[in-house]
Amino acid sequence: MSQNLVIVESPAKAKTIEKYLGKDFQVQASYGHVRDLVPKEGAVDPDNGFAMKYEVIEKNEKHVQAIAKAIRKADVLFLATDPDREGEAISWHIYELLKERELLDDKPVHRVVFHEITKRAVTEAIAHPKPLSTDLINAQQARRALDYLVGFKLSPLLWKKIRRGLSAGRVQSPALRMIVEREQEIERFVTREYWTIEATAAVEGQNLKARLTHLDGEKQEQFSLTQEAEAHAARDALIAAAQGKLLVAKVEEKERKRNPAAPFTTSTMQQEAARKLGFTTKRTMTIAQQLYEGIDLGGESVGLISYMRTDSVNLANEAVQELRDLIASRFGEDKLPKTPPQYKTKSKNAQEAHEAIRPTSALRMPDKVKPFLSLEQYKLYNLIWQRTVACQMIHATIKTVSADLACGDKGVFRATGSTVVNPGFMSVYLEGKDDGAANEDEEGFLPTLKEGQALDLLDVIAGQHFTEPPPRYTEASLVKTLEEYGIGRPSTYAAIISTLQQRHYVELENKRFRPTDVGSVVNKFLTEHFTQYVDYNFTALLEDDLDAVSRGEKQWVPLMREFWGPFKSLIETKDESLKRADVTHEQLDEQCPECGSQLSIRLGRNGRFVGCTNYPTCKYTRNLKEDAEPPPPEIVEGKTCPLCDSPLAIKTGRYGKFIGCSAYPTCKHIEPLEKPEDTGVPCPECHKGNLIKRKSRFGKLFYSCPTYPKCKYAAWNPPLNEPCPKCGWPILTLKTTKRRGTEKVCPQKDCDYAVPYEGEPLEEASEA
Repeated sequence: MSQNLVIVESPAKAKTIEKYLGKDFQVQASYGHVRDLVPKEGAVDPDNGFAMKYEVIEKNEKHVQAIAKAIRKADVLFLATDPDREGEAISWHIYELLKERELLDDKPVHRVVFHEITKRAVTEAIAHPKPLSTDLINAQQARRALDYLVGFKLSPLLWKKIRRGLSAGRVQSPALRMIVEREQEIERFVTREYWTIEATAAVEGQNLKARLTHLDGEKQEQFSLTQEAEAHAARDALIAAAQGKLLVAKVEEKERKRNPAAPFTTSTMQQEAARKLGFTTKRTMTIAQQLYEGIDLGGESVGLISYMRTDSVNLANEAVQELRDLIASRFGEDKLPKTPPQYKTKSKNAQEAHEAIRPTSALRMPDKVKPFLSLEQYKLYNLIWQRTVACQMIHATIKTVSADLACGDKGVFRATGSTVVNPGFMSVYLEGKDDGAANEDEEGFLPTLKEGQALDLLDVIAGQHFTEPPPRYTEASLVKTLEEYGIGRPSTYAAIISTLQQRHYVELENKRFRPTDVGSVVNKFLTEHFTQYVDYNFTALLEDDLDAVSRGEKQWVPLMREFWGPFKSLIETKDESLKRADVTHEQLDEQCPECGSQLSIRLGRNGRFVGCTNYPTCKYTRNLKEDAEPPPPEIVEGKTCPLCDSPLAIKTGRYGKFIGCSAYPTCKHIEPLEKPEDTGVPCPECHKGNLIKRKSRFGKLFYSCPTYPKCKYAAWNPPLNEPCPKCGWPILTLKTTKRRGTEKVCPQKDCDYAVPYEGEPLEEASEA
């Protein structure tokens, strides 16, 4: 009989920890949350101190039963769920359930916290238990109650005023606003033309380029030259004044230091994995979870990284010493600073006991563990290892050189360059950049120049440019902006982005977020009628209040009352005063060409369109962008048509976007915009290939035979390469519902086989 029962969240973690603790400990998994609010009106009662009604999550009932059975035989209970607000809540729910079922008696109940799954960390945590944190539990209760009340009150209003099935969220709505406002910036953007002038000169057999900075004694700004004629006139005058030579008027040399980036927080890891590895935030967190919970390294299961939900940049003293020993032996003593660099946490609520994301041992170098990892696991572990090692190395020393080159008495050109004198940390890792962020270390190398030296002028070129609108958000830049505004918390970013995509409020186009018509209408409704609740500052301040609750500085019930009163009143007012047409129609200053009534922009099943306000008497409609000149097709870089070798272009057809030959209609080659993903599961009907993951015309994922529609087999649910044990059908599929969770089911209509799925969830299944 095990004297001690330890509860963790995942079965993978349970196996690893049980090996560390030995025969006197039994480790059970809760499989995540065990209770949630009942999914109906009244689950949170504002009139009764915001009392919350919970029920056991149906898919996890059997895991609760297993825990209940185990506690009957145990003497001591250790709650060892994740070391954050969510983990604290799970421990509390388990404790409350066992108490309700009268299974604890007078048994000691301890909360244990560890930030890495190594034998040292786990045994030390067990030896130093503590009580459950009431403050963290209250903060999570408040967060859950807020999200429930906003969802259950605001979403039905969207159904009535816009369209059924829509939803609004406390944090997702400000995030949607960001994406829509960026799109509006792009639409309002007016392109401006400007010209620059560059000179090419030769010195000692090398060519250098320099940009014009002064013309006739005046400093050149971006819009100093805006017309082709004046740019070419300036070019001709400069060539005439130079008489084939540029004179080195001034040379400046400087050395600057570049410091390494801090070790990873959840947010910075998500950003870098998006920039460098192309991972979505959700994929990053899934892989990080696997690395944290334990990887079998040839007979020994060990967690490779510390806990991956953190906003702290602190490192444990033992970890820092190990990093310094590694750097000294692997990269040399000269790459080691005299004192360890320390980094300041930006987050107001970062707990000093938490650490940044780091390898549990820097001595487990990526190449050594690579044979035991999947390709994605290796890539992320390598990124974390490099970033952590680099953060404890010396700064990089960069030499910058700038030279002013006189062009007679007409103008001055400036040439700049840089060289890395000592790469320092850059020999291991260099942080990625977002779009539009200049990389100051990418300037070219300049040959040695001396004041008074004459250079041969080879050419002067006037170049035409146009200003560009701000880029749409990528996952990395959206996460960065959410963090800067204080909206959400690191552990919620992946969920925010997934929710916006699931609701079809935004879509990814070339890895950038574009709002859909529905998303734009929902945002317009919320910003006009619920302005305060999608305000960035209001959302950030509410997050700060929740953090204050978690620190014991505020009480959660008064915070809820402060929010609920005005919010409820506004819901009731808008429900009575707003008509559907007020939300879904946007009046145009234009008359209907058929009946003379006013036209308006309206939201239909397939997006926004222009329609007559005299409908249904007059049924005039037209495409919203019918009068606009169609944009030129976007050319696919680095790829040509396999039939005629013409450039390929991204086009739009009746079923959405696709890649087609630019020589159409002479050449009619087409291919999907995204290459279908092979599932590895054979088609159960024709057996002529593996099922592939595709997108429908509305962007929804489905799984079909590669010969579809020749073979008609297609399904919405992810397939599994397992036969049905009941009817023998060659495959099972994964199906997810809120009530039952993810199950393995038989896709045959006449078969009712369904069992809980306990493996690693597919992204589509876990989001359903």
